[in-house]
Amino acid sequence: MYNHVKTLAEHIKSSIEDAGCEATLLQVPETLPAGVLEKMHAPAKDESIPIATASMLTEYDGILFGIPTRFGMAAAQMKAFMDSTGGLWQSGGLVGKTAGIFFSTGTQNGGQETTAMTWVTQLAHHGMIYVPLGYINPAVFDLSTPHGGSAWGPGTLAGADGSRQPSDLEVGVAKSYGAHFAGITAALKAGRSA
Repeated sequence: MYNHVKTLAEHIKSSIEDAGCEATLLQVPETLPAGVLEKMHAPAKDESIPIATASMLTEYDGILFGIPTRFGMAAAQMKAFMDSTGGLWQSGGLVGKTAGIFFSTGTQNGGQETTAMTWVTQLAHHGMIYVPLGYINPAVFDLSTPHGGSAWGPGTLAGADGSRQPSDLEVGVAKSYGAHFAGITAALKAGRSA
Protein backbone atom coordinates (compact mmCIF):
# COMPACT_ATOMS: atom_id res chain seq x y z
CA MET A 1 0.00 0.00 0.00
CA TYR A 2 2.81 2.43 0.83
CA ASN A 3 5.12 1.18 -1.98
CA HIS A 4 7.40 -0.98 0.16
CA VAL A 5 6.70 -4.11 -1.88
CA LYS A 6 7.01 -2.08 -5.09
CA THR A 7 10.43 -0.78 -4.01
CA LEU A 8 11.69 -4.30 -3.32
CA ALA A 9 10.13 -5.50 -6.59
CA GLU A 10 11.98 -2.86 -8.59
CA HIS A 11 15.32 -3.89 -7.08
CA ILE A 12 14.58 -7.58 -7.62
CA LYS A 13 13.57 -6.86 -11.21
CA SER A 14 16.85 -5.06 -11.92
CA SER A 15 18.89 -7.93 -10.47
CA ILE A 16 16.95 -10.45 -12.57
CA GLU A 17 17.69 -8.39 -15.66
CA ASP A 18 21.35 -8.03 -14.65
CA ALA A 19 21.43 -11.85 -14.54
CA GLY A 20 20.38 -11.93 -18.20
CA CYS A 21 16.69 -12.73 -17.75
CA GLU A 22 13.55 -10.75 -18.48
CA ALA A 23 11.29 -9.48 -15.72
CA THR A 24 7.89 -7.79 -15.71
CA LEU A 25 6.24 -5.97 -12.82
CA LEU A 26 2.51 -6.55 -12.36
CA GLN A 27 0.10 -5.54 -9.62
CA VAL A 28 -3.01 -7.31 -8.42
CA PRO A 29 -6.41 -5.63 -8.64
CA GLU A 30 -7.39 -3.42 -5.72
CA THR A 31 -10.32 -4.70 -3.71
CA LEU A 32 -10.82 -1.83 -1.27
CA PRO A 33 -13.21 1.03 -2.10
CA ALA A 34 -11.64 4.41 -2.89
CA GLY A 35 -13.10 5.93 0.28
CA VAL A 36 -11.38 3.35 2.48
CA LEU A 37 -8.05 3.84 0.68
CA GLU A 38 -8.37 7.59 1.17
CA LYS A 39 -8.93 7.17 4.93
CA MET A 40 -5.85 4.93 5.04
CA HIS A 41 -3.81 7.67 3.31
CA ALA A 42 -2.84 5.15 0.64
CA PRO A 43 -0.92 6.67 -2.27
CA ALA A 44 -2.35 6.36 -5.77
CA LYS A 45 -1.56 3.15 -7.65
CA ASP A 46 1.25 3.35 -10.19
CA GLU A 47 -0.70 3.39 -13.47
CA SER A 48 2.43 2.35 -15.41
CA ILE A 49 2.36 -1.13 -13.81
CA PRO A 50 -0.21 -3.39 -15.50
CA ILE A 51 -2.94 -5.07 -13.47
CA ALA A 52 -2.38 -8.83 -13.42
CA THR A 53 -4.92 -11.37 -14.55
CA ALA A 54 -4.71 -15.06 -13.78
CA SER A 55 -4.21 -15.96 -17.45
CA MET A 56 -1.13 -13.73 -17.64
CA LEU A 57 0.74 -15.99 -15.22
CA THR A 58 1.10 -18.72 -17.83
CA GLU A 59 3.34 -16.42 -19.89
CA TYR A 60 6.22 -16.57 -17.40
CA ASP A 61 8.83 -19.23 -16.58
CA GLY A 62 8.93 -18.11 -12.94
CA ILE A 63 6.82 -15.87 -10.72
CA LEU A 64 7.86 -13.92 -7.66
CA PHE A 65 5.01 -12.80 -5.44
CA GLY A 66 5.52 -9.54 -3.52
CA ILE A 67 3.16 -9.71 -0.59
CA PRO A 68 2.10 -6.96 1.77
CA THR A 69 1.21 -8.51 5.11
CA ARG A 70 -1.94 -7.80 7.08
CA PHE A 71 -2.22 -9.29 10.56
CA GLY A 72 0.34 -12.02 9.91
CA MET A 73 -0.87 -13.18 6.50
CA ALA A 74 -1.11 -12.04 2.90
CA ALA A 75 -3.26 -8.99 2.28
CA ALA A 76 -6.78 -9.78 1.06
CA GLN A 77 -6.00 -8.41 -2.40
CA MET A 78 -3.32 -11.07 -2.89
CA LYS A 79 -5.59 -13.85 -1.68
CA ALA A 80 -8.41 -12.62 -3.92
CA PHE A 81 -6.04 -12.72 -6.87
CA MET A 82 -4.95 -16.27 -6.11
CA ASP A 83 -8.59 -17.26 -5.69
CA SER A 84 -9.04 -16.18 -9.32
CA THR A 85 -6.51 -18.80 -10.47
CA GLY A 86 -8.84 -21.77 -10.03
CA GLY A 87 -8.92 -22.41 -13.77
CA LEU A 88 -5.12 -22.55 -13.85
CA TRP A 89 -5.16 -24.95 -10.91
CA GLN A 90 -7.63 -27.22 -12.67
CA SER A 91 -5.71 -27.15 -15.98
CA GLY A 92 -2.24 -27.40 -14.40
CA GLY A 93 -1.31 -24.10 -16.01
CA LEU A 94 1.33 -23.23 -13.40
CA VAL A 95 2.75 -26.71 -12.77
CA GLY A 96 6.55 -26.74 -12.82
CA LYS A 97 7.01 -22.96 -12.83
CA THR A 98 9.42 -21.56 -10.26
CA ALA A 99 7.91 -19.33 -7.60
CA GLY A 100 9.19 -17.23 -4.76
CA ILE A 101 8.02 -14.78 -2.17
CA PHE A 102 9.05 -11.43 -0.77
CA PHE A 103 7.10 -9.37 1.73
CA SER A 104 6.62 -6.28 3.84
CA THR A 105 5.31 -6.06 7.39
CA GLY A 106 4.63 -3.14 9.67
CA THR A 107 6.79 -4.48 12.48
CA GLN A 108 9.65 -6.88 13.08
CA ASN A 109 7.30 -9.52 14.44
CA GLY A 110 4.48 -8.67 12.05
CA GLY A 111 4.23 -12.04 10.35
CA GLN A 112 6.86 -12.25 7.64
CA GLU A 113 7.40 -15.97 8.12
CA THR A 114 3.72 -16.78 8.67
CA THR A 115 2.89 -14.90 5.48
CA ALA A 116 5.45 -16.96 3.57
CA MET A 117 4.40 -20.27 5.14
CA THR A 118 0.75 -19.72 4.36
CA TRP A 119 1.54 -18.54 0.81
CA VAL A 120 3.52 -21.69 0.05
CA THR A 121 0.22 -23.58 0.23
CA GLN A 122 -0.94 -21.59 -2.81
CA LEU A 123 2.21 -22.61 -4.68
CA ALA A 124 1.90 -26.26 -3.67
CA HIS A 125 -1.67 -26.52 -4.91
CA HIS A 126 -0.52 -25.18 -8.27
CA GLY A 127 2.43 -27.59 -8.44
CA MET A 128 4.92 -24.73 -8.55
CA ILE A 129 8.57 -25.11 -7.53
CA TYR A 130 9.23 -22.91 -4.50
CA VAL A 131 12.64 -21.23 -4.48
CA PRO A 132 13.39 -19.89 -1.00
CA LEU A 133 16.04 -17.31 -0.17
CA GLY A 134 17.75 -19.61 2.28
CA TYR A 135 20.85 -17.90 3.62
CA ILE A 136 22.49 -17.13 0.27
CA ASN A 137 23.22 -13.63 1.52
CA PRO A 138 25.02 -13.42 4.90
CA ALA A 139 23.28 -10.09 5.61
CA VAL A 140 20.23 -12.10 6.67
CA PHE A 141 22.28 -13.05 9.77
CA ASP A 142 22.99 -9.39 10.63
CA LEU A 143 21.68 -8.53 14.08
CA SER A 144 23.12 -5.01 14.27
CA THR A 145 19.91 -3.40 13.04
CA PRO A 146 16.29 -4.49 12.70
CA HIS A 147 15.51 -5.78 9.21
CA GLY A 148 13.03 -7.87 7.31
CA GLY A 149 13.65 -11.10 5.46
CA SER A 150 14.41 -14.67 6.44
CA ALA A 151 15.16 -18.00 4.82
CA TRP A 152 11.66 -17.81 3.30
CA GLY A 153 12.42 -14.71 1.25
CA PRO A 154 13.50 -11.07 1.30
CA GLY A 155 11.44 -8.64 3.31
CA THR A 156 11.24 -5.15 4.67
CA LEU A 157 9.84 -3.49 7.76
CA ALA A 158 7.51 -0.63 6.93
CA GLY A 159 6.84 0.69 10.42
CA ALA A 160 3.33 0.69 11.85
CA ASP A 161 2.54 3.89 9.94
CA GLY A 162 4.37 2.95 6.73
CA SER A 163 7.04 5.61 7.20
CA ARG A 164 10.11 3.35 7.21
CA GLN A 165 11.51 2.62 3.77
CA PRO A 166 13.52 -0.50 2.79
CA SER A 167 17.04 -0.30 4.21
CA ASP A 168 20.23 -0.84 2.23
CA LEU A 169 20.55 -4.25 3.89
CA GLU A 170 17.02 -5.25 2.84
CA VAL A 171 17.59 -3.99 -0.70
CA GLY A 172 20.86 -5.91 -0.92
CA VAL A 173 19.20 -9.13 0.19
CA ALA A 174 16.37 -8.57 -2.30
CA LYS A 175 18.85 -8.04 -5.14
CA SER A 176 20.78 -11.19 -4.30
CA TYR A 177 17.51 -13.11 -4.24
CA GLY A 178 16.50 -11.80 -7.67
CA ALA A 179 19.79 -13.02 -9.15
CA HIS A 180 19.46 -16.36 -7.34
CA PHE A 181 15.88 -16.85 -8.54
CA ALA A 182 16.82 -15.90 -12.11
CA GLY A 183 19.69 -18.39 -12.12
CA ILE A 184 17.53 -21.27 -10.91
CA THR A 185 14.69 -20.43 -13.29
CA ALA A 186 17.05 -20.11 -16.26
CA ALA A 187 18.81 -23.38 -15.41
CA LEU A 188 15.49 -25.19 -15.11
CA LYS A 189 14.31 -23.79 -18.42
CA ALA A 190 17.60 -24.73 -20.12
CA GLY A 191 17.42 -28.25 -18.68
CA ARG A 192 13.92 -28.71 -20.01
CA SER A 193 15.05 -27.55 -23.45
CA ALA A 194 18.01 -29.94 -23.56
